[in-house]
Amino acid sequence: MTLILTNDDGIDAPGIQALQQAVDGTGIIVAPTGQFSGCGHQVTTHQPLRLHCRSSTEYAVDGMPADCTRIALKHLVTDAEWVLSGINAGGNLGVDVYISGTVAAVREATMLGVRGIAVSHWIKRPLVIDWDWASYWTAKVLQDLFTRPLPINCFWNVNLPHLEPGSPDPKIVFCEPSTQPLPVNYRVEGDLFYYYGEYSKRPRKEGTDVDVCFSGNIAVTQISL
Repeated sequence: MTLILTNDDGIDAPGIQALQQAVDGTGIIVAPTGQFSGCGHQVTTHQPLRLHCRSSTEYAVDGMPADCTRIALKHLVTDAEWVLSGINAGGNLGVDVYISGTVAAVREATMLGVRGIAVSHWIKRPLVIDWDWASYWTAKVLQDLFTRPLPINCFWNVNLPHLEPGSPDPKIVFCEPSTQPLPVNYRVEGDLFYYYGEYSKRPRKEGTDVDVCFSGNIAVTQISL
């Protein structure tokens, strides 16, 4: 199975190394040189994109996550079967999929006819992500999703919970994405607006991905274009 791995946290982020570990080192990394969290589905069309070859299985792109998918599928790994994006440091639940660069990378793959899975890890502060556990849970989810039929023009969005050390393994729950808005607030200082919102206090309608993940389980949603 030929896998492309990408993200929006940058090629040196621990999450993409955890994702590589989850697939036993078999993926080809094509990821941004820097951090582009929250960039959505931006693409670069009016300036050149520089490709940095670190090895035969690792490439950095001076561009957005969706750019990485485009270059990977069109020039580097034209026979790829899956594009995997993550593991994002932070949740991408519900309506986050429209903002997320992590999700945009697999949406772009879906547009180009290649199956995709986005993986994110909710952060429940003050806890710190244990990337070994994140990799272990991701491997279990991927083992399941690789064998499931995926309708054309659809992709998988996975969100890992943030559990206390020593907690039982989370269950994999297939659910619907939340359509409720994120908490959006601004602190105003003169003519400057500073965004703030407590992610953990967002609405969590029962049975949606937000509720499933916040309740301590792995939320898996099928997203269509």
